[in-house]
Amino acid sequence: MPDVLPATPGFRLDGRRALVTGAGRGIGAGASAALAEAGAAVTLVARSSADIDAVAAAIRAAGGAAEAAPLDVGDLDAVRAFFDARPAFDILVNNAGTNRPMPMDRVEEEDFDAVFDLNVKAAFFVAQACARRMIAEKRPGSLIHMGSQMGHVGGANRSLYCGSKWALEGMNKAFALDLAAHGIRSNTIAPTFIETPMTRPFLDEPGFRDAVLARIKLGRLGRVEDLLGAVLFLASDASAMMTGSSVVIDGGWTAD
Repeated sequence: MPDVLPATPGFRLDGRRALVTGAGRGIGAGASAALAEAGAAVTLVARSSADIDAVAAAIRAAGGAAEAAPLDVGDLDAVRAFFDARPAFDILVNNAGTNRPMPMDRVEEEDFDAVFDLNVKAAFFVAQACARRMIAEKRPGSLIHMGSQMGHVGGANRSLYCGSKWALEGMNKAFALDLAAHGIRSNTIAPTFIETPMTRPFLDEPGFRDAVLARIKLGRLGRVEDLLGAVLFLASDASAMMTGSSVVIDGGWTAD
């Protein structure tokens, strides 16, 4: 018998500051609530204030600590000013993103720019600004990027989305190498189709929901709640030895 049993790391986040982008709805709102429930003080970011104000108020009503901070993450000057004006965050959930599904032969330059500017460029510079503050204040931390199963496979009509999410996976691995010496970890979460306000119009297209369900081995669409355990795991000391990896939550889609 060992003299001392190992202590299981906890999922509590008391005393830590978390930032969630795209926090007004869906996955971002759920991640914000989960982090606050675990004890973090959460800053919710989105372009418009209405949704994040409502989510932050609901978190506070439930006993959590939350503030709403309107910010367009595509405005890089505003992003830099935002982080420069605040103490370092301990946790970033890099969640803001978009999609324009269409066959690759129909993609126009404006479509490409819209997807890659938000999913790749904004995600990169939000992570950079957050990491710079962590480094300046010598604070370890966790960067969590919301990827997709489509960052691991291909998909019809998803050339833009797949390209952006594969790029995010590559950036994540390089972030992990660059930031490890500072005690900053970087990982992605890669969900399957989660029913959210962004995905619902696609899932309501005739036949599309059935085609998606045929690929998800567990036989149902994902729910926001299915991702929250992974958010807390990557944000907390429970994942202290994990960086440069992806938590794939796809119901078995990519197992084939």
